[in-house]
Amino acid sequence: MPVAENLPKGPLAIQNQCVGILREAGIDGYCVPDPGYDGAQYGSVRIRNAHLNGSPFGMKVVVRILNPSAEPGEYEGEVIEVLGDPGRTDVLMLSILRQYGLSTEFPAAVVEAASELPLDPSPEEIEREIQSGRKDRRSLRTITVDGEDAKDLDDAISIEKIPGKGYRLYVHIADVSHYVTDRSTLDVEARNRATSVYLTDRVIPMLPPKLSNGLCSLNPNRPRLTLTAEMRVGFDGEVTGGKVYESIIESDARTSYKEVYGVLFENQYLDRYESFVPMFQLMRELKDVLTAKRLRRGAIEFDFPETHVDLDPNGKPLSIYAYPINYANGIIEEFMILANEFVATKFAGLKYPFVYRVHEEPDPMKIRDFLSVAKLFGAHTGHGKATPGFLSDLMREIEGETYAPALSQLLLRSLAKARYSPENLGHFGLASAGYCHFTSPIRRYPDLYIHRIIKSYLHDEDKRAYFAGEVDDVSEHSSAMERNSMDAERASVNQKAAEYMTEHVGEDYEGILSGIFSGGIFVRLANTVEGMVPFRTMDDYYEFDERRLEARGKMSGRVFCIGQPVRVTVTGADIYLRRIDFALANRDENKKTRGKASVAATPRNDLNRVENGNRSEFGVKKGTSKKSSKSALSKRARSHKKR
Repeated sequence: MPVAENLPKGPLAIQNQCVGILREAGIDGYCVPDPGYDGAQYGSVRIRNAHLNGSPFGMKVVVRILNPSAEPGEYEGEVIEVLGDPGRTDVLMLSILRQYGLSTEFPAAVVEAASELPLDPSPEEIEREIQSGRKDRRSLRTITVDGEDAKDLDDAISIEKIPGKGYRLYVHIADVSHYVTDRSTLDVEARNRATSVYLTDRVIPMLPPKLSNGLCSLNPNRPRLTLTAEMRVGFDGEVTGGKVYESIIESDARTSYKEVYGVLFENQYLDRYESFVPMFQLMRELKDVLTAKRLRRGAIEFDFPETHVDLDPNGKPLSIYAYPINYANGIIEEFMILANEFVATKFAGLKYPFVYRVHEEPDPMKIRDFLSVAKLFGAHTGHGKATPGFLSDLMREIEGETYAPALSQLLLRSLAKARYSPENLGHFGLASAGYCHFTSPIRRYPDLYIHRIIKSYLHDEDKRAYFAGEVDDVSEHSSAMERNSMDAERASVNQKAAEYMTEHVGEDYEGILSGIFSGGIFVRLANTVEGMVPFRTMDDYYEFDERRLEARGKMSGRVFCIGQPVRVTVTGADIYLRRIDFALANRDENKKTRGKASVAATPRNDLNRVENGNRSEFGVKKGTSKKSSKSALSKRARSHKKR
């Protein structure tokens, strides 16, 4: 496929470029593209001497393709930027930014527009807003719950018990659209970026920090303009009524998941939150009600921990592990799902132009192939149509098995990718008739845009035709930028994982066989790192059976299959290819175990390959009061930001 046929990459719309290492070829050179490019499409890019522009060989460079309509493997290019020594961690991360068209800086006009905004709403502005109809909800007890390091607090919660009837839940969301107005300088930039990007060593925000961390962040004891979804919820978890309106709140506390969990289950932090205990207990009560409702209707649950990397000030990885998620994450996730469904259902009923979050029914052939493999592991696959409820029951059936993570990933590969759409096509994974992204307007443009639609409707503006002409483009562009951000985030994790494992070559680890292909087996370690054991390094000739997802030794008959516990030795880590190589450490221990097994390991979240990074839309992993449980709704390594 000629380079010219590629879609522009990232917010910077990079096209006809590649990033890689410049190698010497006589008086000329060639660029070896970084991982993430289609090798069959690019191959090595020839750089004639006249187009080297004095660039030293061995450096990371950005190359402009001079003949983008050429056949694959025949591209020629010109060095337009030298990034630096590829042995430096900062250069490696800069390469990812360039490759995915990401910019850490905002244009001067955007910075200037943000600087003109206040630090807080003034008393005069607040009074004007209240006089114009904005509801004053500052008297409600309100809290934010987020990760300990989060600065973009775009949602807050209030809750009340309705005696004999259920609950009244208020989900307050930052009114970003009040400050980021349609077609303004800030809006054009936010629309172009479409999402914040969370790399391992930095956050690239959609909005300038003055808004994302300040004026629009629901910081405690500061008045903030919000949109509130106020919902009455029965004891069965069903919404019996509610409304969406402009509001003003003042958060009483900025809490964290760790603190809420500590109060509820460990008698910790009571000196700080003693007066909030009844509220936390009510939140827990409603969370359990909502989780039970979603499970009854068949929402699919997945259990994929995030990879978290601790870095030193220079960006060197010090440790890598599964990011801790607890029951309190699930509380907020359930409330956000409820609000997103409530808003989507309301506007679908109004037949108003809107941006929905959709997850279409899967390809029956792909589901059939998945069920064939699941059956080999003893799962009860039954007959008939694979509904969300059926798949949900199957995933719960295999919960705790060593092969469950690998089968979960196989199922994800069989499902459609979640995306944005102007049509309400439902959400298969959530078993939901209507869903949208309403709850994170600081970091997702679709949320911000539907806030604008909601407010226009609330003010009786006749803008149906205008929004009808916009929602398709917003949906398509936001989906594309989301996919790009997920690829960049995955690349950054793989980069740091490779850097980390260079310090551990020669060491042995326990892991789980997470995948098999014609060239070897993939193994995930408990620290979430994944590497490959090539068949060529093993003691037999192994034949790969794609139908059964297993490999069998031709001479020994030894079988390797997904979910199998294995012990491996780290034989290499390539920071340029972002790749880790393993070898089997003890052949006697690495034997086939299909079905129940006692050894388990935590899989690395590598869902970006298969589901567009939106695992949160498939449900919350069950939790107990005594044991942390992984919510499939986490905010990547920042809790609930990726729904």
